[in-house]
Order: sequence, then structure tokens, then C-alpha cells
Amino acid sequence: MIVIKSQREIDLMKKAGRIVAKVFETLEPLCKPGNTTKYLSEMAGKVIKENGGKSEEYGYYGYPGIVCTSVNDELVHGIPSNRKLRDGDIVSVDIVVSYQGYMADACRTFAVGNLKPNAEKLIRVTRECFFEAIKFAKPGYRIGDIGNAIEEHAKENGFTVTHDFTGHGIGHEMHEDPSVPCYGVAGTGSPVRKGMTIAIEPMVLEGRRETKTLADGWTAVSIDHKLTAHYENTVIITDDGCEIITLTDKEIEEING
Repeated sequence: MIVIKSQREIDLMKKAGRIVAKVFETLEPLCKPGNTTKYLSEMAGKVIKENGGKSEEYGYYGYPGIVCTSVNDELVHGIPSNRKLRDGDIVSVDIVVSYQGYMADACRTFAVGNLKPNAEKLIRVTRECFFEAIKFAKPGYRIGDIGNAIEEHAKENGFTVTHDFTGHGIGHEMHEDPSVPCYGVAGTGSPVRKGMTIAIEPMVLEGRRETKTLADGWTAVSIDHKLTAHYENTVIITDDGCEIITLTDKEIEEING
């Protein structure tokens, strides 16, 4: 069942979204050679606590990290560790924060040092897929339109999208209806309605779309070990569009020109 949120619920989700943005603002400059993914997770925890939030990933079905940190061929759910980042790596940081019981979820793939052109392109196109998708995140369209926009933009640039993981509704629970895949048939799926709150998250692969889960039970890697990227925001559906509640101040400035 899709839960339409009240203004009070939306306001609490927006506060959670601001905390998520603060975490990204803190972590982006720390994604540099020599730092460990465990350090990134610890710093995220500090920001979340200082701002009155709670990490909803920590302890979720036993997950041991405050945030997910996925490096290079790791698409999602990478576990923070003593692994040191190296020049040329890319690292996806996925964060779910709650504030007074309501959540916001977002992910960014950050560059570590100097990237090769293919890695730069992958990060850029993955972000572009999100902004193509939100053109359809408004009343009058359907969930299939959102997924179709993600997949088509990825394919146009020579990439694939995962069929193993999806975006989702979010609010009082981390995963609510509807599922929001990275693929879809235009004009199909649940109608997009005002008051829906969804996490739209292009998960894009340089090679094949298939993934496998490592022995840790969490980390999903590309089957061919080629690079992967992930860009996600929580959005609120409005009368004539959507509001993105997990953008950093820098990102808001860039969008507004």
C-alpha cells in the first residue's frame, strides 16, 4: 500500500534530508587516497548524531555500518572496513537517516583523486539518469515512466542498469511501496500522486547488469567486476512536480544556476 504523507510527516522527512546532505558535505572532501571506508562511516555517524538524527542502516537486519560504502565494482551495500581508498577509486556512500521517526535516503558516488575518463563518465551519466527520471516524478505519469527514463539514458551512453535492486517508497519505514526500478515500460505501473515520497536511485554499471553478493552477505558486486555508480535522492511529489530533499547546498546552487 502506498502511503500518502501529511505535511507534518513531510516536514520531518525534510529535516532528515538536511542531515543526509550535511553528511555528504562532510564526506566528499574526505574521499581521498589513504582514508578508510570505516573512517568515512565514523565521520558520518558523528554528523548524524550532532544533528539529532539516527542511522537507520546500522543494525538493519544485522548490517554493521552506519552508512554503506561501495568501492569500484561494488554496486550497493558495501560494508565499511579498514580498506584504504586509492587514487582513481570511486566510492558510493549510501545513507539512510531518520529524524523523529521519519526517514530520508540518498547516495552519491565520489571520485577519489584522479579518475580515468570512463569513471568520470560513469559518475556523470548516473547523476544525469536521476535528473532525467524526475521529469516524470509528478502527477500524470507512472512509476514505469521513471524507470524507463533511467534505463534509456544509461543505454544511450553505453551503460546498463541493475535489475537486482530498486528504488522505493520511504517515510516512517525505510522501504515502503511502491518499488521504483531503474528500468520500466513507459505508461505502466502505479500512478505518481501528490504526497508520495520516494527514493529514486539510478544504479548504473559499466558492463553487464548482473550482480552477485559476496560472502559477507551484503556487498553486491558487478558480475564482471567492471565499475558501478549510484546516485539517489528522496523526493516529495507535489502538485506539479517534485521536491528533492537530500541535496547539498552546493548541488542546489548548481541546479539553480
